Amino acid sequence: PPPPLFYSDTPPLPPKFYLREEDVGQNRAEATLPRLAELNAYVAVTSTRQPLSQELLAPFQVVVLTNSSLEEQLWVGDFCHSHGIKLVVADTRGLFGQLFCDFGDDMVVTDTNGEQPLSAMVSMVTKGCPGEVTCLDEARHGFETGDFVTFTEVEGMEELNSCGPVEIRVLGPYTFSIGDTSGFGDYVRGGIVTQVKMPKHIRFKRLREALAEPEMMITDFGKAERPPIMHWGWQALHRFIRQHGRPPRPRHQGDAAEVVALTREVAPGAELDEELLRELAFQATGDLAPVNAFIGGLAAQEVMKAVSGKFTPITQWLYFDALECLPEENKETRNSRYDGQIAVFGAELQAKLGAQKYFVVGAGAIGCELLKNFAMVGLGCGPEGCITVTDMDTIEKSNLNRQFLFRPWDVTKLKSERAAAAVREMNPALRVSSRPDRVGPDTERVYDDDFFEALDGVANALDNVDARLYMDRRCVYYRKPLLESGTLGTKGNVQVVIPFLSESYSSSQDPPEKAIPICTLKNFPNAIEHTLQWARDEFEGLFKQPAENVNQYLTDPKFVERTLRLAGTQPLEVLEAVQRSLVSERPRAWPDCVAWACRHWHRQYSNNIRQLLHNFPPGQKTNSGTLFWSGPKRCPHPLVFDPDNPLHLDYVMAAANLFAQSYGIGGSRDRGAVAEWLPGGINGCGKRWRPGDIRVAPRWWPGGIKVAPRWLPRDAMGVWHQDAVPPRPRSPYRCFHMGQSKLIAGKIIPAIATTTGAVVGLACLELYKLVQGHRRLASYKNAFLNLALPFVGFSEPLACPRNKVRGLPHNLGATGCCPKGVGVELGVEF
Repeated sequence: PPPPLFYSDTPPLPPKFYLREEDVGQNRAEATLPRLAELNAYVAVTSTRQPLSQELLAPFQVVVLTNSSLEEQLWVGDFCHSHGIKLVVADTRGLFGQLFCDFGDDMVVTDTNGEQPLSAMVSMVTKGCPGEVTCLDEARHGFETGDFVTFTEVEGMEELNSCGPVEIRVLGPYTFSIGDTSGFGDYVRGGIVTQVKMPKHIRFKRLREALAEPEMMITDFGKAERPPIMHWGWQALHRFIRQHGRPPRPRHQGDAAEVVALTREVAPGAELDEELLRELAFQATGDLAPVNAFIGGLAAQEVMKAVSGKFTPITQWLYFDALECLPEENKETRNSRYDGQIAVFGAELQAKLGAQKYFVVGAGAIGCELLKNFAMVGLGCGPEGCITVTDMDTIEKSNLNRQFLFRPWDVTKLKSERAAAAVREMNPALRVSSRPDRVGPDTERVYDDDFFEALDGVANALDNVDARLYMDRRCVYYRKPLLESGTLGTKGNVQVVIPFLSESYSSSQDPPEKAIPICTLKNFPNAIEHTLQWARDEFEGLFKQPAENVNQYLTDPKFVERTLRLAGTQPLEVLEAVQRSLVSERPRAWPDCVAWACRHWHRQYSNNIRQLLHNFPPGQKTNSGTLFWSGPKRCPHPLVFDPDNPLHLDYVMAAANLFAQSYGIGGSRDRGAVAEWLPGGINGCGKRWRPGDIRVAPRWWPGGIKVAPRWLPRDAMGVWHQDAVPPRPRSPYRCFHMGQSKLIAGKIIPAIATTTGAVVGLACLELYKLVQGHRRLASYKNAFLNLALPFVGFSEPLACPRNKVRGLPHNLGATGCCPKGVGVELGVEF
């Protein structure tokens, strides 16, 4: 396919983050092109000034129209539909947004929701028509009627193992029915049932047909009646522009009345909300960065769906409005870069935005989007305003695919510094400063009372719950509003916290993750998650925790005293680990590390398995007569070390290098050399070494003892981390007859730019309300979205608890101090 192409005329400078003041008068696409190309050197991007034509569109797979006339949309829609080209139409007008998708007569979706296929362990299958399948009652199977499943490892009724995907009908949380099993053998034991994602075919109407017979996706069920009215109103708006050659003027009653009249012509006899249509006309010249970010994020995700067939597309119209953001004042433009925003909100709010002092915590994917939007809306651009961004991390290459303020030449530099510099280029008036300090109790001298008291609000862009809870407590204490947002792949949420009005972030928490029993992790794993968690625990138990304990033992005189006060067998375990690290397993050269890694491999994947099978032989039965190795208990088999097996040798190499790094000993990447140093007593071909053969690490001499702990990086793992962690789950998988893991062991949170853009756009709409000082709780919206389904939903924030202190009404939702100086903590007078 041809490279992505941008087509544009040349309007005045709008609030677009890739245009600069010096670009005024230039073609918009040509001015944007070089900055856009910096995002990814592997994507070829071109621009053109040619008028849209069938010849120009024919080579492309997907066409996206923005800010186009209805006439243009119709002929492009007809051409694309008849030539198998996917079409996305996106438009925004102030606080209103519109999105349309046409992906042809037969769009095939290979994965409707992006979730991992479900699986469950089978405990019984009956013979009959239909046959009924019962799953183990450890957890609900999670299937739905109409799902397709396959079976593996079924003993007795083995015909199921060779069947293709079978459609099911759910009978209960642990049971479902399948087809005719009356001719199959008798079920004996075992089996795993796995969900199969079947292709889904969707037919789209062409734009001309969809205008007359629209299918709409509802984004806010509190406004479910609005999308049809906006559908007609948008068509009336196009008619007005065609007749007058311009959009309706801001707050012009005559133009608004004409738009209402044109809407009645489009939808004769329909019940209309005239106030909504007048507001659409008032905002026809509005241009808001947050709404652009939200609609743009959705549109970009639809393009990904169109080319990949992954995730369910929007069918076919989506209309959005955020009228809760509106103030009660007149609007007039000022011939500035913010005219599109002033046309919606007025000059007074623009001045308030410029005077705001905001703290952005984190400069990752969400932090970059927040800063970009803040620069576009003019937050902190006045003489009294400022934005402070903090992030202690440095930029890594893997950040570049979703943190768009960074470029390849920024790698290894501080995120906060480069993000601040990037948004300063977007809007030179932005007053932004950067800090490298993390937020936490240890930096409260940096972010002290004076710092927080001067703020107008905080925007979180954090990636862990503990930091979120800490910032929430700080905002509660200092009575500052908080914008909280997060993403997980195609999922995202926005929460707004308003002092004295809504509950805080800490007021409600997600249920804790289900813990995996220790006995299951060590002896009876039956799912990928079990072996991955085992691998993480194993890594920390070998390379992190012992090293930390050793360093505390060597530097802290009270370490032993504190350790002896631990409960149960913990004191013995900790002190034995210290003794092994400093005495019995202390390496003095590289061959020691290789020998240690090889011994550990045998202990975990051969000796321990043999001991387990000695205690519980494969044919052993329980007191009830059932086989011990049945149900969730999967019978393992010991592995035999093979130096010619790349998996086995990679494990030893990775473990030996990490062990050596902990003690400051030089390692090796030479596979042949590592194989030579394998202990002779283990594989029969080892090489003996003399102390003079290898240089001993200097830190082993007296006074230089220090053990460096190894951590699993949350993002891109180092070479030895990758080799050490995946083989750990894969080896027990082989012991327990399970497939190789393809998941990431680092618990990396997936992030994609489309979801981030949409989520931050919604967060910045709440910013408008906070700056205006809205006091009606119903004006604010918490948002939840999943672009894979697709789903967008809104809810009113929960009100903070209201109590009485000394007879005075008081709420504890977002403050630690009640009116008139009456102190209170957790509802107790003091």
